[in-house]
Amino acid sequence: MKRFYNHRDTLVTEGIDGLLRSSAGRHLCRLSGHENIHVVLRRDWDKAKVAIVSGGGSGHEPAHAGFVGQGMLTAAVCGALFASPNVDAILAAILEVTGEAGCLLIVKNYTGDRLNFGLAAEQARALGKHVELVIVADDIALGQGTNARGIAGTVLVQKIAGHAAETGASLANVKQAALTAIKSTASIGLALTDVNVYDPQHETRLDDHEAELGLGIHGEPGAERIAVEKLDALVARAADTLINHLTDEKQVIMVNMLGAVPVLEAQAIVDALARTSLAERTAFIIGPAPLMTSLDMYGFSLSAIPAKDAFIDALSAPAEPWAWPGITAFKDVQTKPTPTLPETFAFEASPHSLLEKLIRAGAKILIDNEKDLNALDALIGDGDAGSTFAEAGRVIVKNIERLPLASPQKLCATIGRLLARNAGGSSGVLLSIMFSTAGQQDNWASGLEAGLQRMQSYGGASPGDRTMLDALFPAIAALQTGNLHDAAVAARKGADSTRSMPARAGRAAYVPQEQLKDIPDPGAEAIARLLEGLATLT
Repeated sequence: MKRFYNHRDTLVTEGIDGLLRSSAGRHLCRLSGHENIHVVLRRDWDKAKVAIVSGGGSGHEPAHAGFVGQGMLTAAVCGALFASPNVDAILAAILEVTGEAGCLLIVKNYTGDRLNFGLAAEQARALGKHVELVIVADDIALGQGTNARGIAGTVLVQKIAGHAAETGASLANVKQAALTAIKSTASIGLALTDVNVYDPQHETRLDDHEAELGLGIHGEPGAERIAVEKLDALVARAADTLINHLTDEKQVIMVNMLGAVPVLEAQAIVDALARTSLAERTAFIIGPAPLMTSLDMYGFSLSAIPAKDAFIDALSAPAEPWAWPGITAFKDVQTKPTPTLPETFAFEASPHSLLEKLIRAGAKILIDNEKDLNALDALIGDGDAGSTFAEAGRVIVKNIERLPLASPQKLCATIGRLLARNAGGSSGVLLSIMFSTAGQQDNWASGLEAGLQRMQSYGGASPGDRTMLDALFPAIAALQTGNLHDAAVAARKGADSTRSMPARAGRAAYVPQEQLKDIPDPGAEAIARLLEGLATLT
């Protein structure tokens, strides 16, 4: 298990102190003096207003310390990993932040949290503090009864109660605002993995083909195991489950990431939401963002609350905490027309049976070698060289009936424009430069040679720098006086020579030299395999 930590037992303290040392914690501080008390609170708190205190086990960051600040929480009490904070820690937080206006505790519906926060509240009351407590039970996975868990919807309650407190509302009114939000909030989670709480012996309960719907933020088993499907189907499954627990009103939907989902996939989840039954009910969106996570769980949750004016006002109000992502209208994608670009197919299509045969064969060679070249590239780069060349082949074959095959000059110019618009990576654009330049010359041979020189000029590499030029230069030189067989032999010799070359250009230049030993440049290897395959056809 590869994770960034010194020891499981010190991670909570180190994480809190890291927060306080960062820009996110510039308005925060913590209580000191007791090893098992982890309380993060506002530095500017003057006790004039109702204090909002929440917390729970650590491992759900940014909850709860990330939501401490003006407009949300006054203090957060952090327990050990997935364990409720102790009574003394909660009591210390209450005593530190509670003035005459009183204090509201916002607690997730877990037994440990209810007991510890409840007892702390009783002790604080015995000391003369005005303390109220509310329980959040937003998880609809097992029904919205007394056993419903408190999950990401807790953050919505914190924001709404925090806004009420910030406006100077009384403790009774702040509590009522929280209770109204609790009653109106529903959440459901979906994950592809469970969670590993720094256990070297951890064994996942899900195989590669299983996901869970309605699992808890501590990795508790979900309400249902489901098959892993495409993104749209999974998001629709979660949305359809959630919508059965909602009123017919327009909704605010909060999209919460559970810990391990990359930003790109998180954004795609929101896009998938737009294609669900819930989309037409969704008036506002919060996220996607990590709000109530579960360490390394690969999943998301959806929380809903009706888009009533009071809720929207509270959720839209400014808030200081760095982790609050804000709220925005859920709308169609806004677009502007693309400016007019040069015509890709500027020349009339024309046939040439031999050239068409070679093009189709070449594309097949590149496509067939995609995985192998990607694997080779992964040893020294980002593992996409094969896909870049294969995609170029697919694009050209897809449009082969529109190509001016009978005119080498026009064909090169067209291929250059096709690759510029469709091929990815540096290899794609460099090949586009080569073909575009070739299309400006009088004949095929001199055109490719001129294109190669222009590619070298823009790319900054030269033969001997360990790039695809080490195969292209000798191959095109061989074509000036020979045939495809000669070009293939020259390309293979050039590609093999890269096995022992130091990298002075391209992505491989960023890789330690010892990792390049006896590995050919993937671009040069692609050129060699392409020409070797074509040579067998002529």
